[in-house]
Amino acid sequence: MKIKKGIVLLEALAVMVLTFVLSYTDAFYTLDSLMKDKIYQSPRGINNKIKIIAVDDKTLQDIGPFGTWSRQKYADVINALGDEPAVIAMDIMVFGSMDEEGDEAFIRACAEHDNVVLGSYINYNSAYKISADGKAYIDTMNIESIEQPIAWENGGCTTGFVNCSPDEDGIVRSIVLTAQAPELYGDTVFKSLASQTYSKYCEKMGISENTPRLDIRNRMWINYAGKPYDYEHIPLSAVLDGSVDPKIFKDCVVMIGAYASGLQDQYAVPVSADLMHGVEIHANILQCLIDGKYPVPADRGLASIIGALAAACIYIIARLASIKVSTPVSIASAGLYIGVGVMLNNSGTIIPLIYSPMFMILGYLVNLGRGYISEALEKKKITDAFKKYVAPQVVEELAKKGGYQIKLGGENRHIAVLFVDIRGFTPMSESLEPEQVVDILNSYLNLTTNSIFNNDGTLDKFIGDATMAVFNAPFDLDDYIFRAVKTAWDIVQGGNEIEDKFLEKYGKSVSFGVGVNCGNAVVGNIGCDFRMDYTAIGDTVNTAARLEANAKRGQVLISEYVYEEVKDRVTVEPVGEIPLKGKSKGVFVYSLTGITGTVSQE
Repeated sequence: MKIKKGIVLLEALAVMVLTFVLSYTDAFYTLDSLMKDKIYQSPRGINNKIKIIAVDDKTLQDIGPFGTWSRQKYADVINALGDEPAVIAMDIMVFGSMDEEGDEAFIRACAEHDNVVLGSYINYNSAYKISADGKAYIDTMNIESIEQPIAWENGGCTTGFVNCSPDEDGIVRSIVLTAQAPELYGDTVFKSLASQTYSKYCEKMGISENTPRLDIRNRMWINYAGKPYDYEHIPLSAVLDGSVDPKIFKDCVVMIGAYASGLQDQYAVPVSADLMHGVEIHANILQCLIDGKYPVPADRGLASIIGALAAACIYIIARLASIKVSTPVSIASAGLYIGVGVMLNNSGTIIPLIYSPMFMILGYLVNLGRGYISEALEKKKITDAFKKYVAPQVVEELAKKGGYQIKLGGENRHIAVLFVDIRGFTPMSESLEPEQVVDILNSYLNLTTNSIFNNDGTLDKFIGDATMAVFNAPFDLDDYIFRAVKTAWDIVQGGNEIEDKFLEKYGKSVSFGVGVNCGNAVVGNIGCDFRMDYTAIGDTVNTAARLEANAKRGQVLISEYVYEEVKDRVTVEPVGEIPLKGKSKGVFVYSLTGITGTVSQE
């Protein structure tokens, strides 16, 4: 027992270590993230103060292809909105010169309205760098340059970079809020479009800024408030033609951006199977900052240790407890872990979601499989043992159908009973060495057992040098009386070969006497709860034993009842009525001389 507990503890330790390593290294980051997307990301409702002016299909139809627009259009939109919005944020890159008149109009409009935030763009590359502690590393987010809009280049205005950084699976889950490039721009801190817009919004509205929580990569996780197209969006052409009253944007944040699929500014997001426009992502980030909703991953080491301990504990329960206990405990524990994860997420902390529940369920399944394998091996062991008493094909049929229960008690069945005994075994054994006696006896028992099993009989017991077999018990057997007779004949015929073999080997001959009877008998398990023996008892059995006792060397005696059942398939010589010990009336018997038929399949 102590050894088993020690093995269980070692297995649990292995589960704990494996869970910790995979969780700490985030080996299944994409899978874990997808699960978090499904469970954590639930849109909480959009802020009506955030509105989108969309460069949509209608606008392109009204104004023309996007690439042909003069910057005058942007100037007209800014002037039309005026100072009604708290902030006007443009998720459109207005870089370089196009037409002088339009460029000047755009620059002038930005200068006249201090509520405008324009989009910039950071160009990243990979660079070989040396850290502060002297270690070399590859910086994949090295800033190569920052492209700024023309209004910034010509007089200055507030800008924010519009870069989105999808994860490896292409889904946007977090965002960089600030960036620095000391080699290029000294101590200047560049903000993202949403972050810069939020700062200007707080300044305009006279409110204090929330300080967002960042992960170890200095990224903010996006808690999406809305799905694609949830935010109120108005065609840009509707603003230009005056059909929209600018007063509806009073104290709002107006974000201008691409809303037509052909403009290729769409990304995969956790909250929807549909792609989300970049301007909508910036709107969600802005709302996270306004609402103070920005959960961050918990300490990776601590979360991994707790998850690993939980998985190990559940493994021990699944290993030692019954299925009735381990099944609900494992399922409930995995569900509880996920539920705790949801609660922590709502309070601002993200924990690894897949690793601990995965090992809880895997541990349960492994131990469930182990139990089934152990049960199958035990069943095979019992089946193999049962095959030593019952014909193997009968055991196989039992294994398929099942339903047989080993219990004390018996039933009255009509059966055929066979007894066989070595003639002259006792005096022969006294003249031989023990090893020689065992050799002869084993050969004899092998012959009788195989003959019984080949005819689908049940080996009841060995009684010294005698063998008892029953047919039609414990299961129904077709043509069982003839099978018993055929078994007797097979034994006698096989005995002739054994007799010649041992006569040559030891100078001793071996032959058998066999008796076969049929009739009703009580068959079942006789004994006590902890030690029982399957057998048959009754007058039918006693008569078969008496017939065997009266059989001569190499002779098979069958009762008149047996003869009447098989007389058309055997040849016999009548012996006549013989007295049997314990019976007041003799039994008419026949000596079997041959088999002329085959087993009848009912």
